[in-house]
Amino acid sequence: MTAVSRHFVLAAGGTGGHLIPAFVLAEELERRGHHVALITDARGAQIPGKPAGLTAHVLPAGRLQGKNPLSWIKGVRAIMEGRRMALRLFESFEPSCVVGFGGYPAFPALMAAQSAGIPTIIHEQNAVLGRVNRFLAGKVNAIATAYSHIDRLAPKLEEKVHLVGNPVRADVLGLREKPYPAFTEDGLLRVLVTGGSQGARVLSEVVPDGLAMLQPALRERLQVTQQCRAEDIEAVRARYAGHDIPAELGTYFEDMANRLADAHLFIGRAGASTVSELTAVGRPAILIPLPIATDDHQAANCRDIVEAGGARAIRQERFTAVELAKQIQAMAQNPGSLANAAHAAWNCGYPNAVADLADLVESFGAAPMMDVIRVGGSAQAHQGKEALAMETPE
Repeated sequence: MTAVSRHFVLAAGGTGGHLIPAFVLAEELERRGHHVALITDARGAQIPGKPAGLTAHVLPAGRLQGKNPLSWIKGVRAIMEGRRMALRLFESFEPSCVVGFGGYPAFPALMAAQSAGIPTIIHEQNAVLGRVNRFLAGKVNAIATAYSHIDRLAPKLEEKVHLVGNPVRADVLGLREKPYPAFTEDGLLRVLVTGGSQGARVLSEVVPDGLAMLQPALRERLQVTQQCRAEDIEAVRARYAGHDIPAELGTYFEDMANRLADAHLFIGRAGASTVSELTAVGRPAILIPLPIATDDHQAANCRDIVEAGGARAIRQERFTAVELAKQIQAMAQNPGSLANAAHAAWNCGYPNAVADLADLVESFGAAPMMDVIRVGGSAQAHQGKEALAMETPE
């Protein structure tokens, strides 16, 4: 059968954790010849990494927070306005399917699609079903997940679940088949530290002192790259200088894939994108889940990689310089230990995540025969009956 171009809408909240998988899927669907549009909010429209050809439609997205229903009025109004705007977009764009990646901006788009009879899919990046996805899960056609076990997912919905993994950026996925960087008894120990797009103050306060407590055989071989908040960076620089540890600091690194490629050990938060990239590439890690994350989902994100031996998790209330040094010393006690942890992390990855998710998305929407008829009919209007015959399968 001749491949037929379709239209798809992706809806994602205004954080990188929701939007990066949407960007990766958009690129894959466009590579397959489809047309893709993005629905997000003003914050999401500014997230780096959006494919150049992907049109972003900014819609209002209200939040339903607090226990007093009266406080929801403003949020409900914004949601309903977003729903009306999404319906107008769907009338002109005619999507075959709408895919939600979580976050409040996805809510009105999925509501509009369901009221218009358009197939819907949600993708959950975390190991706990998010608030918006939880509300929509019973009504969508399919639920794509990044983990084999998802907390707060009702058992009755398991027949809708498709385990695909979490799509990661092509430059990161391209590192999967490259070997873990050689770590020898006298070679450098390269450590990469990040706390998300804005850095994390607790990492800035604890990591330099923790690294300084390592035994001399390790401490003298350290080479650190750390992402910090702008307001913290000079204090962190002074800490490393005081410990005589070479460190490159920045508020944002555009070449994060290259930094990850060189790293022997990662220290940072356990956001969905971070864990997915670590497992895609195969890098050992010490993870400090964000304690205020909704439903403690970052702690859940750690489960698989920790159980496999690819990472160690330290709750923030126990994250001290002494504990960090203890965990690093245990992981890097000999050259083979880190390499084994790297391999364990690699085994947790889902390298086919974007292809599997794209296959799932393509499986919903207008029947292939109807697509052929629609394309054939359009061609007939311009080129005659011969075009329709060419598009119709035998």
